[in-house]
Amino acid sequence: MTPFVTQKLSIHEYLDHLAAASPTPGGGNASAVCGSFAAALVAMVSRLTLNKREEPFLAYAREMEETTRLADRLRLDLLELADQDCSAFDSVMAAYKLPKATDPEKQRRKEKIQAALKQATEVPYHIAERCQKVLELAQRVADKGARTAVSDAGTAAGLAEAALHSALLNVDINLKAIKDEKFVHLYHKKRVDLAKQARIRKDAILTIVEDWINPENS
Repeated sequence: MTPFVTQKLSIHEYLDHLAAASPTPGGGNASAVCGSFAAALVAMVSRLTLNKREEPFLAYAREMEETTRLADRLRLDLLELADQDCSAFDSVMAAYKLPKATDPEKQRRKEKIQAALKQATEVPYHIAERCQKVLELAQRVADKGARTAVSDAGTAAGLAEAALHSALLNVDINLKAIKDEKFVHLYHKKRVDLAKQARIRKDAILTIVEDWINPENS
């Protein structure tokens, strides 16, 4: 099967693939793409801030340069993970199609399915982790970035948290089919902790944004 390559598609082409009657690209891929959009917005706000030639923004120049570099890296990482998610799901489907006529074949098929399911759990979890890093950067630009772009920082936060939670739904559905109880317990705890941290951070960012854009605070 030819690997799915998100970055080679126009938005229209990508959405056509997403809307098609095919399991890939699916929710995990879309979560990563959404997270990539969030990272791009963070990079935009940090670049706009770097264009400010007055205080306090000049004092934040080095921090914004680092933010731009990290956001650009996360944007690319998330697009790569989008395609890895498709490949991981395709591997699960391929494992389920393995022959099962004999006991050795059944055992091999079972092992391949479990290994593929673990990979299909780890990839969306990595997507969620990257989205958490995007949230951290979104908080930085919401707090110190150009005020004219503060709503963009808030949009980045909303997209990143939505992408994170969506990716974790893909973690959950794969955990349901995994027999390794230790693995399931570990990833369930990790996903609960990550989701909680993301919600707290997003709320903090939106508080900053809404305080600034609230007409009553003019």
